[in-house]
Amino acid sequence: MKKNQKVAVEQLEVGTFIRLPISWKDHPFLFSSFKIKNSAQIELIKGLGLKDVFFDSEKSDIEPVTSDKPEQAPTEEELTALKEQMLSDKTAKIDEQKKLKRDLKKTEQQFERSVAMMRSMVSKISSRPLNAVTEAKDLINNLTNMLLNSDNLALHLMGDAKNEEHIYHHSLNVAILCMLMAKELGWSREEVETIGIGALFHDIGKLKVPSTILNKRVPLSAPEENFIKQHPLMSINFLKLADSFPEEAKPLIANHHEFLDGSGFPQGLKADKLDKLSQLIAVVNEYDMLCNGTSQVKAKPPSIALGMLYKNYNNKLNNEYVSKLIKMLGIYPPGSIIELSSGQFAMVMSVNLQQLLYPNVIVYDQLVPKDQAPIISLQNHNMSIVRSLPAAALPKKIHAYLSPRDKISFGIGAN
Repeated sequence: MKKNQKVAVEQLEVGTFIRLPISWKDHPFLFSSFKIKNSAQIELIKGLGLKDVFFDSEKSDIEPVTSDKPEQAPTEEELTALKEQMLSDKTAKIDEQKKLKRDLKKTEQQFERSVAMMRSMVSKISSRPLNAVTEAKDLINNLTNMLLNSDNLALHLMGDAKNEEHIYHHSLNVAILCMLMAKELGWSREEVETIGIGALFHDIGKLKVPSTILNKRVPLSAPEENFIKQHPLMSINFLKLADSFPEEAKPLIANHHEFLDGSGFPQGLKADKLDKLSQLIAVVNEYDMLCNGTSQVKAKPPSIALGMLYKNYNNKLNNEYVSKLIKMLGIYPPGSIIELSSGQFAMVMSVNLQQLLYPNVIVYDQLVPKDQAPIISLQNHNMSIVRSLPAAALPKKIHAYLSPRDKISFGIGAN
């Protein structure tokens, strides 16, 4: 039987995966597409006045053929009670979705303020370095307070960065993830703040690299490649203008591309010359570069990027820190495209750092307008993740609906 073929409601059986051809608001089910779990659901579908529904054979356990021994139909009273309960549950889930969207909006606003502060800091570092460092310290202090004083943090997926703002988004990503990691590793507040402020300025030297080189899509010449590899030291030279910049943060800026085996740049330092802050930012910086790509290297899905860190950087990066990053983000970091046990496709919008197996996801439902797309907590919906997949594997209409991010940025907020 063809996928998404119309079948009569009378043919439905437990185990068939269907899509209701009516508005999401006009039925009591949480989703318009689902697998039928019991005969009561069939009776409720009949009560909607539908003659036909769409059937998906690939996601069904059984073909929609009338059974010789149908389950005993529930009574009218049982159906009424079930419908009322489902409508009540649906209302509660809608309220939950509204809260999730409010939380996400609040985090987006905080993130945009942080991006604006980054722009301001970078513009002042040459002319008013003291002001730039003071603003940076304020930003890091606020982030540290949030990290250390909340027991229910979530890492949220933010909107795409504009090309000219990629350096700000990347620097914030690295700062946020480094600070989260430092907290998880049990580091002191002073160390959390040091790696945070260093991460904010770790790529400022790239402002000295011509955009024609930074954005070049064909292979770089050897001189161009060597010039880019000097950007960590260029960042340090920039910061010499700012007397108040903490000295203890400078090594991690200079060393954020150094690897334990000496294969990094710009100095080819080995493990014994790299302090723990330098080793941590190297892990996070590499992860964010894998996720967001460069003009030379294609971006990887977040879960693939984590897998690459684990498999391909065994002698280059601190294995304890790589394992901690994987444990902290979970198997499905924000931005991951996933298939749910319900058969639906979704995108991970945020990860509750205390409940990694139950991220909040935005779910594709073709009968719900894109701007009303449900964001749900898997923890509260008895659903699990079946697999992760690349965004390119999605059908065009689902890709357009979920709008996977070309660039991945992270914000933190309460969950």
